[in-house]
Amino acid sequence: MHGNATENNQSQAADSKEQADRPTPWKLSVAPMLDWTDKHCRFLHRLLTKNTLLYTEMVTTGGLLHGAERRHLRMDECEHPVALQLGGSDPSDLAQCARIGARWGYDEINLNCGCPSERVQRGAFGACLMAEPKLVADGVKAMVDAVDIPVTVKHRIGIDREESYEFVRDFVGTVGMAGCNVFTVHARNAWLKGLSPKENREIPPLRYELVYRLKRDFPDFTIVLNGGVTTNEQITEHLQHVDGVMLGREAYHHPWIMSDWDARFLGGEPCKLSQDEVEAEMVAYMVRDAIEDGTPWSAIARHMLGLHHGRRGARLWRQVWSDHKLKTESPLKVWELARSHLQANLQADTQAIA
Repeated sequence: MHGNATENNQSQAADSKEQADRPTPWKLSVAPMLDWTDKHCRFLHRLLTKNTLLYTEMVTTGGLLHGAERRHLRMDECEHPVALQLGGSDPSDLAQCARIGARWGYDEINLNCGCPSERVQRGAFGACLMAEPKLVADGVKAMVDAVDIPVTVKHRIGIDREESYEFVRDFVGTVGMAGCNVFTVHARNAWLKGLSPKENREIPPLRYELVYRLKRDFPDFTIVLNGGVTTNEQITEHLQHVDGVMLGREAYHHPWIMSDWDARFLGGEPCKLSQDEVEAEMVAYMVRDAIEDGTPWSAIARHMLGLHHGRRGARLWRQVWSDHKLKTESPLKVWELARSHLQANLQADTQAIA
């Protein structure tokens, strides 16, 4: 009897350790980026990492409810896990759009409470919603009641000159009571007046300690840090304090950084493809999507311009894929022209070594 109890305790301890070691779905993610993280971008990212959570660009409730479902929501099955980010503030509209997103097979619905652009403010959503936590809570509750997939919120640490920790703490507390337990926190304030969206990503100071403090004050919530992260070493450091890290522009401009994320952070295997093989997969995808949806190759190629970053010949390679004069050529022909620059430099390197 005593032996069985000991074995059970050991088994439970092993199960607890395995659960603690298992990455949450939010341990690593690529941020929603307007005009960037479309389905073509996500296809590229999924070639590099199988387990990182990917987000759509923000889709407004108005845009989704006026008959543009396929344009906004079509995706490739390989993209999972993938989350739909919504922009809106009306609880009824948010609930209806959450149902649509769930029907299309998205794994999560995320509410944008972080975008500082004036266009978004005119629509009464984005970062300005942080001033109305009760309204956000009502929207979250409506979505939670409407779908069986996670409903999450992405927000800033404050708006304008409001820099007190209590502001973001109370926002998270209020929204959390509505049923949201996953918060992605951009560690900068959003200045709603006087700064462009680009300046809002650079000028307000990063205050990571406030995000760390949220995790300490809300230990049962999943807290994901976003903002200014550019290296795997920084990811490792932040994961000592929070549950997850979200990268945006670094992942987009230098996508190869993602190639070892599965093995390094997510308990999986490293990317088995070389950079050249990833490019070949993207070209095959261009050919296929042109047939299926009439997508011009240039709309897809723009997302992979950072793939060979740091390699000799990469600048000329990018110029070929960016050349508007080649738009009428087939992607196979453009690929041949682009590859010639990398191959020429590879041959030069080989001769130099010899």
